[in-house]
Amino acid sequence: MLKPKAPKVKELNAPLAPPAGPAAATLRIIPRSEHSISRSHISANALRVLYRLHEAGFQAFLVGGCVRDLLLGLEPKDFDVATDALPEEVRRLFRNSRLVGRRFRLAHVFFGREIIEVATFRATSAPSQGEEPLADADPEDGEAPELDDATDEIEALDQTDELPAVEAPPARVARPAARAQNADDFEDRHVDAAGRILRDNVYGTIEEDVWRRDFTANALYYNIADFSIWDYVDGARDVEARRLRLIGDPETRFREDPVRLLRAARFEAKLGFHLDPATARQIEPLRDLLGSVPPARLFDETLKLFLTGHGAKSFGVLRRRGLLAALLPTVDAYYDSHPDSVVEKLLMQGLVNTDARVVADKPVTPTFLFALLLYGPIAQHIEAAPPSRWHELATILDACDRATREAQTRIAIPKRFSLGVREMFALQPRLEHPRGRRALRVLEHPRFRAAYDLLLLRAENGLAPEAMAKWWTRLQEVSVEERGRMADALGQGTGPQGPPRSRGRRRPRRRRPGPPAHS
Repeated sequence: MLKPKAPKVKELNAPLAPPAGPAAATLRIIPRSEHSISRSHISANALRVLYRLHEAGFQAFLVGGCVRDLLLGLEPKDFDVATDALPEEVRRLFRNSRLVGRRFRLAHVFFGREIIEVATFRATSAPSQGEEPLADADPEDGEAPELDDATDEIEALDQTDELPAVEAPPARVARPAARAQNADDFEDRHVDAAGRILRDNVYGTIEEDVWRRDFTANALYYNIADFSIWDYVDGARDVEARRLRLIGDPETRFREDPVRLLRAARFEAKLGFHLDPATARQIEPLRDLLGSVPPARLFDETLKLFLTGHGAKSFGVLRRRGLLAALLPTVDAYYDSHPDSVVEKLLMQGLVNTDARVVADKPVTPTFLFALLLYGPIAQHIEAAPPSRWHELATILDACDRATREAQTRIAIPKRFSLGVREMFALQPRLEHPRGRRALRVLEHPRFRAAYDLLLLRAENGLAPEAMAKWWTRLQEVSVEERGRMADALGQGTGPQGPPRSRGRRRPRRRRPGPPAHS
């Protein structure tokens, strides 16, 4: 965090002069002696990128969530760099890099499996969203959408820690403060009738770059030239106070990019910060703006909310802030009508278990997440049928399809995940009522493990027979021979039994016509 002021000492590296202009009056430079960030806690590869940019005559800063996390004593997930070098100039400096992005170009510098993202200062405030199926890189915490061919790209690059030879940096020439990305983009900002930014393409200066960031805590710049922190928006004090505050007028900023509503909830849950009152006041009145956000982008934000280690807290924040009603209306309506229900306990325990897997660096899947989130609406649709049909496969699959279709009015759930949810629920009757050696085939089903985890959650909350959950757990632990004996015992009626299986009405067998009567 920040340290008490100490006498100023001479730095080894001469810093670049702070920029002149209107924003310079509000710039606070926090020298190394007054903050806690040490280079020993920064990725060695990020330092390589920073130093090379600086030695080539460019400004080079760590920026965003990594600076915030370092001040909080946390380990950043990744490190992002901001610079006044154009993407093409970055590309010439780093042979182990490539340019990404169609409207706003970024450079990804590859070091084995680690990617350092390098962005040129931008002139305006929000990422473009109207023309993309997925979100642009998140300037708040360095989270960018996956590259489809990132693995191939990484493997094709040098896997060693040594940097490629530095090419001679191009001669620097005077450039305008704000530069259009191409000739068609001189009209730098386009907004819709609600104030949402549709296009934002212009490069700028560090003073302008600050204003495209959402929260003050994420608008801190660590300067590699002298190891100081540049703070234009009093973000360092907000980090120290654990306060989340939007830069600028909250209503305007939320209207520019309604996904900021969800980011506010995410950072509140992730960091344990409290929302600034002026920021908090605008969330519920503006929540319906999320209806204008592309569903694919909301899917991406949903994964960030629930699959990054703080899903249980995120659910609580979304409910408290009224945002779950805008993101998943049927889920919110279910818990409004079933407060403190056993299904809510199941959901929260499932989210806690998922958070623990993330912390333990174990894999998590959107399929299981949406099975948890949609459990309430699915159960509601099943219970709308006559009780005698609740365990019928057709009833279960129809309920899954209806709940998924309702969720997809807001969130684009890819088919591979919605089909996975369907299969998980379809396996529940087979797990509750296994039939002899047929049960062994269920072990080979690709969704068995996810369906088994759901069975355990249901059993813990009294929604499935606990004896059957223990039987399936034991079945996975024993040898192949013992599995056969357990299945045989089950078929002979000596194994654990769940409640009697409900069967639908069977059609009467058609009798074959008999031989013609003899006269």
